[in-house]
Amino acid sequence: MSAIIKTDDVYYEYMAQNEGDIAVQAVKGISMSIRQGQFVVVLGRNGSGKSTLARLLNGLLIPVKGTVIIDGIDTSNDELIWEVRKTLGLVFQNPDNQIVATTVEEDVAFGPENLGISPEEIRKRVDQSLKMVGMEEYSGYSPHMLSGGQKQRIAIAGILAMEPKCIVLDEATSMLDPRGRKEVMEVLKKLNREKGITIVHITHHMEEAVEANIVMVMENGRLVLTGTPRQIFENVEQIRKVGLNVPQITALAYDLRKNGVRMDKLPLNANEMVDILKDFIKRKNRDNSDSAWCHTERECKPENPIIKVRDLSHVYMPGTTFEQKALYDINLTVNKGEILGIIGQTGSGKSTLVQHFNGILKATSGSVEVDGLKAEGNNLKELRQKVGLIFQYPEHQLFEETVYKDIIFGLTKLGLDDEEIKKRVFHVIDILGISPELLEKSPFELSGGQKRRVAIAGVLVMKPKVLVLDEPTAGLDPQGSSEVFRLLSRLNREEGTTIIIISHNMEEIAAFCHRVAVMNKGRLVFCDTTAKVFSRYEELKKYNLDIPKITELFRELHNSGYDVPQNVLTVDEAKEFIINMINSGAGGKA
Repeated sequence: MSAIIKTDDVYYEYMAQNEGDIAVQAVKGISMSIRQGQFVVVLGRNGSGKSTLARLLNGLLIPVKGTVIIDGIDTSNDELIWEVRKTLGLVFQNPDNQIVATTVEEDVAFGPENLGISPEEIRKRVDQSLKMVGMEEYSGYSPHMLSGGQKQRIAIAGILAMEPKCIVLDEATSMLDPRGRKEVMEVLKKLNREKGITIVHITHHMEEAVEANIVMVMENGRLVLTGTPRQIFENVEQIRKVGLNVPQITALAYDLRKNGVRMDKLPLNANEMVDILKDFIKRKNRDNSDSAWCHTERECKPENPIIKVRDLSHVYMPGTTFEQKALYDINLTVNKGEILGIIGQTGSGKSTLVQHFNGILKATSGSVEVDGLKAEGNNLKELRQKVGLIFQYPEHQLFEETVYKDIIFGLTKLGLDDEEIKKRVFHVIDILGISPELLEKSPFELSGGQKRRVAIAGVLVMKPKVLVLDEPTAGLDPQGSSEVFRLLSRLNREEGTTIIIISHNMEEIAAFCHRVAVMNKGRLVFCDTTAKVFSRYEELKKYNLDIPKITELFRELHNSGYDVPQNVLTVDEAKEFIINMINSGAGGKA
């Protein structure tokens, strides 16, 4: 089959913004060929050149050297660039860069209208595309009223409505909840399988890469690995060396192999792992329906409330035609020094809830109290020093000329002397691993991960007692995500900071949180220890949530009649259990 995408020795560099700055070479000599109908996943660390490559494929950027050919058309041909974009649709990481209309259905119709499609056909395409991404109920909504994940589905629907031969997605699932991500992947696989649409999916989710025909790995602007998912993920150390990781199931198998457990190939998913583990794990006795292995519960902090939420409700735009009730009678206590996770599908009210903790939003009814202060009136200034709130993509909040000035911006309002300010800055950059050499640089020269740390530093210098993070690892590669959570764990352990994390990543929540609060349609449906929350699989499924991949694996083994517990949350816990079982002689051969 012919190549729909062909690049030959492509280079691209971003010109220096200021005098004295150095041009950044983002793509260095990439040659590749993608056939019509393939499903390709592109992996790489932040700053490896993936997004630049996506823009080169769509003709938004033109190579400084080499050629990009899309379905036989050179992207440097100005006269045919519309044909290129009609053939290859690009879905961005941030949907706000892509949404242009005042209602959802108008936005999805925008592309087909520009292609000159008949009104009847446009209506049909809009309805089909919205249904494919599960947003048909929102056709009359204004996009600005939607959550980030909902906007992303609209952006994908807008491309689908143009019926391109190829769709390139640049981290387009990064803002979606687990079910939303799964649904979008199902849509992409269906389009690929049934309509022969070529998919090029740039992602940091290793489990999504398993679904591809071909995986390409980028590092420092170059294509360093190409192969099937199995060929790529067999090279665990090589993948980790470039700042990435392998799927959790593969990571577990690799750790077991290093501990002497024989396996011919590393599994990529739970089904393959179940087949391998059957040799090592005994079946349950009829009168022994569960394993005696005891899960060590992550120590929960004693009841010592720092945040009390009582009967909290919130209505957006009350009394207008756009009135929307976002929270219903929330009751929640956050304890001093704990790490609390908040999960829930896109639009469940998570972000609305935490914006009450430092007074950004005012309760329609009910109350919020933080460290003895009511979140209202004259208390708000003091309250905001106690609660630091870090939004999704905090690096978008950077604006000063130097890193130092950006970090101290909030401190300058407190009337502190220069010595105290400097002391706080150096304490925080030490915790966050920010090099002192970066302080005089422009924040805009930094990598994505560095920018995020600088943005977090600007909150931490205020010495908040509570740190609230809304999707702190959205858009970060696996190594960047690990660094963020190591920092948060250190803050919690050494500084006693209470941490509240909103995340769609169940593996992160399982590994780091003491307790988890579950939101659904504006209500707090339950809040419990992490292990207990993830043991309620059927309920979570009802709320469009998932459990960690490792927990899912052990649940499948348990349901297949094997003597394993269901409350295993992490790769380390799974490895410990399996090795103990083999060493005790309870399992099969090692």
